[in-house]
Amino acid sequence: MKLRAEQLAAALDRGLAPVYVISGDEPLQLGEAADQVRAAAKQAGYLSREIMEADARFDWNRLGDEANALSLFAEQKIIDLRLPSGKPGNAGAKALVEYCGNLPADTLLLLTLPKVPLTSKWIKALEKAGVLVQVWPVDERNLPRWIAGRMQAAGLRPERGVAEMLAEHTEGNLLAARQEIEKLVLLYGEGGISQEQLLEAVSDSARFDVYALVDAALAGRAARCTHIIAGLKGEGIAPPVVLWALAREIRSLSNMAAAVATGASLSQVMGQARVWKNRMPLVSQGLKRLKEADWHRLLWQCQHTDAVIKGAVSGDAWLLLEQIALGMAGMPVVGRIKTG
Repeated sequence: MKLRAEQLAAALDRGLAPVYVISGDEPLQLGEAADQVRAAAKQAGYLSREIMEADARFDWNRLGDEANALSLFAEQKIIDLRLPSGKPGNAGAKALVEYCGNLPADTLLLLTLPKVPLTSKWIKALEKAGVLVQVWPVDERNLPRWIAGRMQAAGLRPERGVAEMLAEHTEGNLLAARQEIEKLVLLYGEGGISQEQLLEAVSDSARFDVYALVDAALAGRAARCTHIIAGLKGEGIAPPVVLWALAREIRSLSNMAAAVATGASLSQVMGQARVWKNRMPLVSQGLKRLKEADWHRLLWQCQHTDAVIKGAVSGDAWLLLEQIALGMAGMPVVGRIKTG
């Protein structure tokens, strides 16, 4: 059976299916849908949970072994299977089909994964055995309505323009929007929320978040990088936190750029690096903008900045962090540190 995310709660109230597949590229809604299934299962007596992370080294025999072990002891248990790549491979596809063909008693399989085509034999077997929930991103046009609904569900009554203002502040980040709504409830309690109250309460965390800095740099948005750096500094964020986020992304793209240099396609490289589908356009922009040598140079700048932060050499850590972000964005930086 195939359901939309908003239909899941009612379906769970009617009873549990043996299999739930939650598929999509929007992390907040995907996580909340999975939480709904776990909560309903716990209420129904499924008090034990086995978490399995199906990465490239995962042994798919574990799925069958776990199912058989559960059936021997008749223990109500959830098999919480995460498939971050969305691709089980031949062994995984076979194991999932076999599982659906011989469903163990007193066992609930919860599979979470990114958006995948629904034509594969294994996904069809899972849908036939239970429930498939597809999570769709909230587009810019519908985001204010989504926010208004969340606010009303939290007991808030947003005045005209409040939902639109919050949508602009959070820039499509549903998790940030949820956090800001929770903050409004804590600050003002249930009831009406005016634009003035929102402006007073809403932090600029979505704009000044370290991950937003990484995304802005990959997108080539130099002015936004400078703005976010200033905000992070003003908010008192520790420089090592910002450097960690930048260096982690640069190291990943350096490795991918090296693979591209050998002739591999961007799609192959990003697939092997397990880049989430919703981040592929940004990563692709970065790989097209800079070559392997550029990413190596940025890695050196990260090492130098780390030395500055630790006091081993003199320098302005925030200026260096800005230079790294601007370098990722493809901007020639005046006064860039020499690597020789």
